[in-house]
Amino acid sequence: MDSFLVITNERKDKENIITKQIADYIKASGRNCTLISAHSLEDNEISPDLDAQCAIVLGGDGTLIRCATHLMDYDIPILGINLGTIGFLAEIETHHIQEALDRLFKDDYLLENRMMLRGELLMGGKHKPPDNNGSFTGYALNDIVITRKGLSRIISLRIYVNEELVDDYRGDGVIISTPTGSTAYNLSAGGPIITPKADVMVITPICPHSLSPRSVVVSSEDIVKVVVRKSKKTQSDEAIATFDGQTVIDLGTDDEILIKKAQYNTRLIRLNRTVMYEVLRSKLTGGSEL
Repeated sequence: MDSFLVITNERKDKENIITKQIADYIKASGRNCTLISAHSLEDNEISPDLDAQCAIVLGGDGTLIRCATHLMDYDIPILGINLGTIGFLAEIETHHIQEALDRLFKDDYLLENRMMLRGELLMGGKHKPPDNNGSFTGYALNDIVITRKGLSRIISLRIYVNEELVDDYRGDGVIISTPTGSTAYNLSAGGPIITPKADVMVITPICPHSLSPRSVVVSSEDIVKVVVRKSKKTQSDEAIATFDGQTVIDLGTDDEILIKKAQYNTRLIRLNRTVMYEVLRSKLTGGSEL
């Protein structure tokens, strides 16, 4: 690799100390790099003719996930430098940065394709977003979550797969997760851990007001529909849909969201050949420092 895009969460790398070290090392090797702040991605500051062969993201898993959505049109593989806590996706620790760069220079790495989700909102059963200018579509690497708004009461959601009724969930909401997102909110809500290579989606209720609801694993070829229903005849329900915890859309009774596998993948660069189960043991059971 000879050309790099370095994206920095400046809250994690204050004064860009690590960023400057990486840029200096890349330039000293005779290669090119472009620097950008992760928080400026919302302003579409990435050049449309960007020719970077790799995006190096400094931050944590949240930073990498946010960058993945903004980079999906460019099909650029991503390497995460972990300046956060656990670091499932951002696997390179700061004391291994120079070694990681040397391996990128020599094209000594593996690529993992990670499935993404596409969610389309149908407000009141019509293709109409909050601004009334056409349907809203969002993307997520981890999950799309439909949950109650603020301190509102329990909400009622009806779940379909390929237009066949799965169940009515009453509780705090539901998570639609990719295998990548299965170790995030889905795991905290009691959902299963899915290997990243699996081509599936996971439907997990959040704090269901029942003893029966459980996670459901469906094919990535399926279409999941979530409908906001009335919990009480005299009151309309309020909910929100979030895409990777970033984009937030208000929902109300009879609003729907259709979720399916996106046409994009996130390509992650892997330098460590540690298997997923070893990472889970070390990150989630206190086997190593976070």
